[in-house]
Amino acid sequence: MNRPLVAVSLKMYFDRARSLEYLDAVRDLAGRTAVAAGDVRLAVLPDFLTLSAACEALSSTAALVGAQDLCPADRGAFTGEVSGADLAALGCSCVEIGHAERRTIFGEDDAMVAAKTAAAVRNGLTPLLCVGEAGRTTPEAAARECVRQVERALAEVTASSEVWIAYEPYWAIGAAEPAPADHVRAVCAMIRADLAAAGRETTLVYGGSAGPGLLTELGDAVDGLFLGRFAHDPAALAQVIDEAAARAGDGRA
Repeated sequence: MNRPLVAVSLKMYFDRARSLEYLDAVRDLAGRTAVAAGDVRLAVLPDFLTLSAACEALSSTAALVGAQDLCPADRGAFTGEVSGADLAALGCSCVEIGHAERRTIFGEDDAMVAAKTAAAVRNGLTPLLCVGEAGRTTPEAAARECVRQVERALAEVTASSEVWIAYEPYWAIGAAEPAPADHVRAVCAMIRADLAAAGRETTLVYGGSAGPGLLTELGDAVDGLFLGRFAHDPAALAQVIDEAAARAGDGRA
């Protein structure tokens, strides 16, 4: 299995003061947990206005900083957009692409997601590609939709490029609880099988109301978690890092 990955997005929940407080807590966690030893990968994705402060605050740690979006073009007349080239120059390591909110609220289609994925890879950023089904359905149907999204997004990306994939069923995002563990295990097994058939050794994580306790419950079905509001308390984030460290210590990473 891949080395466990714990990623957390702040979305647009925090004001600047709280974002900076959170980054201080992450810096502390990165220095005194399995992240420092390299047993667990930790990535934090703040809002755009906090990215510079995040890169500075975490530069001396093993924690990674990521952006929540990028422009498919590196330069040009794209008002309000942010270039992947500039994100990389700032010190970002990864970028989230294709989240359900981007697809549904902002109308990003498969072609846009593919273009953004290519832009990330082109600029040396690891894409954190979000895929998922819109409504509750069978694991088989969910997996077919996710595989379709993955294959479309990675059509122009070489198999050797590092990609992180977050399975996030739309109906579980913002819900009281994550998707049932059996559903997640089944869908992720099918996604992983398709990736393996394409010669890709991709890190696969689960997101969608994920929080402490879930990584242990899901076991080897995933390589980690993509967290949202349930990890906005640093104590909860620390619990998930400890779970990931326990997995690494068991020799399953």
